[in-house]
Amino acid sequence: MSRVDSVESDLLEAARRDDEGAFDRLVAPYRGELHAHCYRMLGAVHDAEDALQEALVGAWRGLAGFEGRSSVRSWLYRIATNACLKLIKQRPKRLVPLDYHAPMSEIGELAPPIEGEFYVEPYADPQATYELRESVELAFIAALQHLPGTQRAVLILRHVLAFSAAEVAEALDTSVASVNSALQRARKTLDERTPAESQQATLRRLGEEAEQKLVAEFVAAWERGDVPALLELLAEDARFTMPPLPAWFDGRENVARFLAERVFATPWRLVPASANGQLAFACYQQRDGEFRIGCLNVLTLRGGEITEITGFLDPAMYASFGLPGKLA
Repeated sequence: MSRVDSVESDLLEAARRDDEGAFDRLVAPYRGELHAHCYRMLGAVHDAEDALQEALVGAWRGLAGFEGRSSVRSWLYRIATNACLKLIKQRPKRLVPLDYHAPMSEIGELAPPIEGEFYVEPYADPQATYELRESVELAFIAALQHLPGTQRAVLILRHVLAFSAAEVAEALDTSVASVNSALQRARKTLDERTPAESQQATLRRLGEEAEQKLVAEFVAAWERGDVPALLELLAEDARFTMPPLPAWFDGRENVARFLAERVFATPWRLVPASANGQLAFACYQQRDGEFRIGCLNVLTLRGGEITEITGFLDPAMYASFGLPGKLA
């Protein structure tokens, strides 16, 4: 367990003398990774921001109690994890439409968002390693939300962040044996709910040239409203979900009918993006002569086929991706 280095020690001492600037410099290198940690724990960007803010306030107030026996990073993760655990007890689970409802078979009026149903939100890609991008993929985040809070924390701290069992036990005020037991149970649940291959591995296997070809074909087909061309890109068991709407469509033919009859009733323009370490597109719908943002589509692949299109429709989330409201 690493200790505080000399630079951090100087900042700590200054922060303890109520120097807020020193405290900001002390925590600045860890803000991004702490925010990603809170997102993994909570499945939503705004919840992550709330937890991170509470954690930083707690760290500021708790400076006197930090004795430097562990690293500043470990200390901050302990505070952030416990802030997340507190929010988990207060707020409903963030799930996906498949967890709430059966698929639709008829193309009709879509039900509005249902009060009390909370969905996993997309995350703007961290500038991080392969492993950390893998740990924010939609399937992984959605599976995490099915774990009890403590199991969720143990799995992330041990499996994603590579903290030792002793460090995790200290952070959660429990025993190493309890940590190991929680990790075993958490891994079993995740194995049942996540695909055998991550999207990072799928994209690496696909290769850059094939990935660019898939992106170009998807954009061209969507902008033309070309359903047969899209069908060529979809797996037989493809799904289309639209959080926060409860409706979703299962199977290539049902997805195709929904696209043909509802989605492609108006023209679209797509801008390639990236979310959760996966291929994504900011989708702009023509309204009143302008192309205004209508959704953020995130693709899930298996081999070279698209197995899921997740169309996030909540306008409140677009700002975190830096997406303009309309195209010039």
